Amino acid sequence: MNISEYMGYELIEKIKHKEITISEILEQTFQHINLTEDKLHSFVHLEEKKALEKGKYLDNQIRNGKRLGNLYGLPIAIKDVICVKNSPTTCCSKILEGYSPPYHATVSKKLLEQEDGICIGRTNMDEFAMGSSTENSCYGPTYNPWDLKRVPGGSSGGSGSCVAAGQSIFALGSDTGGSIRAPASYCGVVGLKPTYGRVSRYGLIAYANSLDVIGPITRCVTDAALLLEIMAGDDPLDSTTVDIRVDHYSKELEKSIEGKKIGVPEEFFGEGIDKTVKNKVQNAIKDLENLGAQTIDLSFPHLEYSIPTYYLIAMSEASSNLARFDGLRYGKMVKKTKADVYENFSRTRAEKFGDEVRKRIILGTYALSAGYYNMFYIKALKVRSLIRQDFQNAFEECDVIVSPTMPTTAFKIGELVDDPLQMYLMDILTCPVNLAGLPALSIPCGFDLNNLPIGFQIIGNYFEENDILNVGYKLEQKLDIYREMPPIAENGGN
Repeated sequence: MNISEYMGYELIEKIKHKEITISEILEQTFQHINLTEDKLHSFVHLEEKKALEKGKYLDNQIRNGKRLGNLYGLPIAIKDVICVKNSPTTCCSKILEGYSPPYHATVSKKLLEQEDGICIGRTNMDEFAMGSSTENSCYGPTYNPWDLKRVPGGSSGGSGSCVAAGQSIFALGSDTGGSIRAPASYCGVVGLKPTYGRVSRYGLIAYANSLDVIGPITRCVTDAALLLEIMAGDDPLDSTTVDIRVDHYSKELEKSIEGKKIGVPEEFFGEGIDKTVKNKVQNAIKDLENLGAQTIDLSFPHLEYSIPTYYLIAMSEASSNLARFDGLRYGKMVKKTKADVYENFSRTRAEKFGDEVRKRIILGTYALSAGYYNMFYIKALKVRSLIRQDFQNAFEECDVIVSPTMPTTAFKIGELVDDPLQMYLMDILTCPVNLAGLPALSIPCGFDLNNLPIGFQIIGNYFEENDILNVGYKLEQKLDIYREMPPIAENGGN
């Protein structure tokens, strides 16, 4: 049995019916990683020995008639910014080299301990999740399995790449301005950003506290719904989580979407959106209409301010969050000199942080400095409220909002490294969702002439993940392309 032909929920049924063992799934998984990892560089740390040992233990539990958790030992790849107990967690930064947390993030505990998932490794990412391409990792870039000369998206590029290439059944990412949905779009997989407060951030090493969200990356909507059911919920260790009912998302996917009101904002299809991307997304909208949905034209007057607003807030929060990484409180200090402690702090941060991280710290510190705080940071917070209000006005007319996920398909490695403004503009369609704190889903809706995947974004109202998953599932089944795999997966890395 070739496990890459199956979705996670299908493999769970096969384990239950004893058609395959957990150990067999894990052995195939690591064999495939060994064949493809040199080309993709999806992982920065693998947990093969631990994973295989846990797989054998869970197989014995099944043989002894014990009931397992809902994930039945399926492999999960976890982004290197989410804490896993006694597993290297470095944020792909030299400053955290060698760090292994003594505790689980809440999502790790739920998935790995409570529901018997198995962590197979830590995935590559932009350093401290700062980037849109996974080119800013201290370990080097990850490559897109559809075209090894292109980026997989960022900052969760390793998670997107490994799922697309069949290296893992599930993966976790974090999304601050689109960092789950961007790799989902570029790699042709499903990426879900939950509502802010739906999933605990405890154990997520912070980039921007008011924007960060943890979410799943999978090959199908059903698997994303399954993981969200487990991950969601109130957490006493994270005061930003909300005590609100967690639905059985996977049970409600097949509901009809007849009569659903689908909002289509004209600004999300404007200048800068690739023509092929626009056409494929518009064709998918017609498919939703054929399924009985009703489309409504919308306008977002403040969308043009979302990029500067997002980067001012994100960089300001980053400068505050990363102040702790000085080599004394957190992080690895460079060899001390006879200089004073502040000089050693400065040398440590200069040598251990990458260029992008240092740039964002400097810009964020400037925005928060005396004399500029009101001019930049406070003004950005006010504009954020206007963007949030645009969404609220829209949801008075519709159930979900749809758009392209990314303005283009995956660009080439190195193409935008020297053009940071153009790189930041890649987040134009995703970062407004984070500013508003809304849930959003990206699913593949087709391919361009270079056979590169195109993402379709579905945005929902607060805590209405059921709506976006339902619409996403119906469109996914209608398009029927979600089982397509990149050549590197089909050819075993050759």
